Amino acid sequence: MATAPFSLRHRLRSLGYALNGLLILLREEHNARLHLLGAVLAVTAAFFLHLSRMEWILILLCIGMVFILEIINSAVERLADHISPGRHRLIGQAKDLCAGAVLMGAMTAFAIGAIIFIPKILQIIRHVI
Repeated sequence: MATAPFSLRHRLRSLGYALNGLLILLREEHNARLHLLGAVLAVTAAFFLHLSRMEWILILLCIGMVFILEIINSAVERLADHISPGRHRLIGQAKDLCAGAVLMGAMTAFAIGAIIFIPKILQIIRHVI
């Protein structure tokens, strides 16, 4: 199967689809809005606490991981609902597994954030007291 030649117009259209996907996620998925709030808080704290380059990398990777998992979860849920609008044991399990992946990612991100932020916050508190 031959691939079409490179087209900037097609690449821009593809970018538009991807941005639309992010808008759908934020507009229609309540948990994504909670993740966005957490991301904004983490980035704000990172800025004010003067994180190292490696700490910034870890925080940004965690934020990206959680959003990627939420996007995949939302896509699987929509496909599953389209394929099987009624209740089906295996569809339910697939949706639960995806939700579990998001939960694991969020818990991992929270733990990494705690490891990075708590010592810095405690250090500030010690200096104030």
